[in-house]
This record gives sequence, C-alpha cells and structure tokens, in this order.
Amino acid sequence: MASGKLGPRQKMINLMYLIFIAMLALNMSKEVLSAFGLLNEKIESANVDTSQRNQAFMDGLATKASDEPAQYAAVEEKAKEISAITTEFDNYLEGLKAGAVEKIEDPTEYEVMDKADYFNNLFFVGDKLKPEGQEFVDKMNNYRTSMIEVLSDTAVAKKVAGVEELKENINENFSTNEVKREGGTQDWLNYHYEGFPLIASLTKMTSIQNDVKTNQSEILQKMLSGQQAAALSYSNYTTIMDVSKSAYYSGEEFDGGIMLGRTDANTKPSRVELTLDGSPLSENQYSLEGGKVNLKINAGSPGDHKIEGFLYYGEGGEEIEVPVKTGFSTISKPNSAVISADKMNVVYRGVDNPMTVSIPGIPDNKVSASASGLSRVSGSKYVMRPTTGSSVTITASGTLPDGQKISTPKEFRIKGIPAPIGAVRGETGIVRMQRQGLEIASISAILEDFDFDLNLRVTGFSFKVSGQPTVTVSGQKLDGRAKAALRRAKRGEAVQIYDINTSISGSSVKLKKTAPVFIELTN
Repeated sequence: MASGKLGPRQKMINLMYLIFIAMLALNMSKEVLSAFGLLNEKIESANVDTSQRNQAFMDGLATKASDEPAQYAAVEEKAKEISAITTEFDNYLEGLKAGAVEKIEDPTEYEVMDKADYFNNLFFVGDKLKPEGQEFVDKMNNYRTSMIEVLSDTAVAKKVAGVEELKENINENFSTNEVKREGGTQDWLNYHYEGFPLIASLTKMTSIQNDVKTNQSEILQKMLSGQQAAALSYSNYTTIMDVSKSAYYSGEEFDGGIMLGRTDANTKPSRVELTLDGSPLSENQYSLEGGKVNLKINAGSPGDHKIEGFLYYGEGGEEIEVPVKTGFSTISKPNSAVISADKMNVVYRGVDNPMTVSIPGIPDNKVSASASGLSRVSGSKYVMRPTTGSSVTITASGTLPDGQKISTPKEFRIKGIPAPIGAVRGETGIVRMQRQGLEIASISAILEDFDFDLNLRVTGFSFKVSGQPTVTVSGQKLDGRAKAALRRAKRGEAVQIYDINTSISGSSVKLKKTAPVFIELTN
C-alpha cells in the first residue's frame, strides 16, 4: 500500500487500513462497516488532492517544455507516459467500484455493504477465476511491468534519484504472486477479494488507487528535480550580455559584461579567450568580477559588433569550454527628437491629451517641450489642452552628453470632440425593445470610437410618438406625459428620441448636436 518514502498522512492511512483488515477476523459489526466506509472516504479525498497536484505538475511541466524544449521536452514525454499508465489503471479500478455500488440506493450507507456476493460472483467461479477476475490480475501486472519499463529507460534512470528502490517497491507492492498463509499458498486475487465484505473490497481498491497516484507524484517530482540538478552543470549554461543601455554613441566606451545565467562567485571562469570583430582582447580590456567578465572597450564606429570566443570553467577535474557568441550595436548621435501622441495622430480640443516627449540618448531631465496649452506632468509625460486654432506646434529641446543642444518642432492638428450619439441601454440607431422597458430606461449619449473616456450627461430630450404631439422631457427618463404618449403607441411603431441635450461633466466645452435614437416597440 505504499511505495518509496511516504509522508505522515499516507503512513496514517496505510496504518488505519491494516488495522481494519485485522478486524475482519472479528465479528463484523455495523460500526466497523461504517468505519471502513469513512476510511474509504478519507483515502478518496487524499486521492483527489494527489490527482490535482499531479495535474498541476503536468501543466507546469508543459509550460516549461514550451519555454525550454531542449531542457524539458524529453522529461515531459516520459511524464506523459507515466501519466497515461496511471490514468488507465486508475480508471479501470474506478469502473470496478462504480459497478459494485450501481444498484445500492445510497452509496454512503456502509452498514448494508456487508456481503461478499458482488466481487465473489464477478471474479470467481468455483476455485478458478472468471475472465473479469483474470482481467483484474492482468491490469495489475500490466501496470507493474509498464512502470518498471519506464523507470528502466536510461533517460529516466539518470534523472530519478533512488530509481532502483522505486522499482523494487513497485515490483513488491503490485505483485500478483501467490500469497503464503498457514497450510500453503493462495492465489493473490482470492487472498485479497474472496469472501470480504463489499465495503472492505472497495476500500482496498481505493487504497490501490492511492498507491498508483502517489507513485506518479513521487516519480514526476524526482524526474523534474533530476533534470533541474543536471541544468546546474556548466556544460548546460549559455552566456548572456549585461549592458547598461541598449545602444552606444560612436567613440563612447562600451561597459557591458558577459556572464553566465547564474552570477554567483562560483561561476568565475578560470580562463578567457574573446575576440571583438575578430581581434583578440588583451587582459587590460576586460576584468573578472564574480561571475561576470566586465568589458572595457571602445564602442567603435556605427554598426553591429560581434564578441565571440570561449569562457573556460573547471568541473570535475576537467576544463569545460563554454562558447560565447553575442554582440552589440553602435549608433550615430541623434540630431532630431521623437515626439508622439499616446492616443492618436491629432490632439482634441476640450480634453486632456496625454503626450510623450523624448529624445533618444538624452535623459528626461535634460529634455524640455513647449507649446501653447502644453504642461509637464512628470519625466517625459505631458498634457496638451488645446483651445483655439486648427493646429499646434510642439518644440522639443535637449542637451546631448557632449553639451550640444538640439531643438525639433512638430506640428499637430487640432480637432473638436465628435458628435455624441443617443443611446438606450447602451444601444444606438434603431433599438428593438418592449414599451415597459422603455418606460424605465435611461436615455444616454456615447462617443463611438473615441479614445478618451468622457463622462457624458443627458439633461433633457424630445420624445415623439407618431400621430401625437412632441413631449419635451427634462432629465434622463420618460416623465408622466411621455409615458402616457408611449402607452398610446402601437406595436411595431417607431418612437423617436431627439434633441438630446448632452454635456461633459465638469467641463464647459460645448458638444456638437447629439444624434437621435429610434425605438421599435415589440409589444
């Protein structure tokens, strides 16, 4: 009922089960039957938890295999094999248990499960096994041999600590050999399932399911741990470039560093052989610090530059060669600014337009921008509040590291806020709805395809039913006169809401005329 090293909870479950098996030799009271049922529930609950952990493990491993296929794809394939073997046997046992309680009105009424007839009739005929009994034995054998075969695979054996012990435990705990007892031996299936109360047999099958799921959990965890341990070897590392910025000016000193993925002091190389664009680096062009090789070289002329060679590390008395193949780009000094609107290609009158103003290679505190209606928020972030005119020019100025000043203007078009559109229930145009719904609905206005979130407020509108006088309404909902006119409208008739008075909350900006909305009555 166990494999490998067990946790305290699993040990307790196994101990409780052994105690109840011993009690079978006594008079089987209703209390004992109920206790068996409660034990079965506890093991099933543990099985659910283990299944969830195993599934979470498989999901996490799938992500790792997708992100790092070279390191985890093979482990995932073996994990899928183990999962498939486990699932097949677990589903078979679950099917046996479901069939056993199929005709029991209340599967939790354990006191009536004191008969041995079901599995006696299912598995045995005389002193021989029925096909169903032989199938159970075959499933048990297939699980055992399949798991041992997977664990014997070289790719798995190298990554699973204590693999031989695991194989021995599986071979022993899932053995179907004859069982020794007083006076001779007895077939495995007869020994475990012939003549036992139904609830005892169900609990034993649940315990086997627990062993199966626990085996899967232990093996998967050890496989991943083994793979991660192997990844700590120097031979599995690649180099990365650590730079203070993404690009460098022509003639500027390049202060980048080449290092392994792990940067502790133990990763310091014993020997360095590097070239810059094919030319070997001398010892005064780099320094060793912790796990990094700090480079102090001239960034050179504009363009791409290659750094190649090898870093050498000691491992197990041997020298491990780690290839270096990386590079950096040198760009010319900028002579123009980059100014872009965060939302769109224009700025809108009457709203706060967020702007970003920056100059490549110059820090934000050395860049300034000016224009009518422009104010700085922080860093490179500005807000433009245009008032009059059809365009506005923003001028960005900055100081380069060498002290040179640059200034660049950029013109933006100024547009007004588009006309709002009347809406009912958030719907525009022709809206089909029942008159009862219209009576309580709020009339609103929206700005379709507008990138700014403005709080529009409707303060009144005109309500028109065909053949009746227009009703002028104050507020967002139909008043008594409008509701009376609505009740006289016929089914299928279109009601018009127009002259919608719309304003922006907290703003004095006047909006364009709001488009009407039509409601087709469905009753």
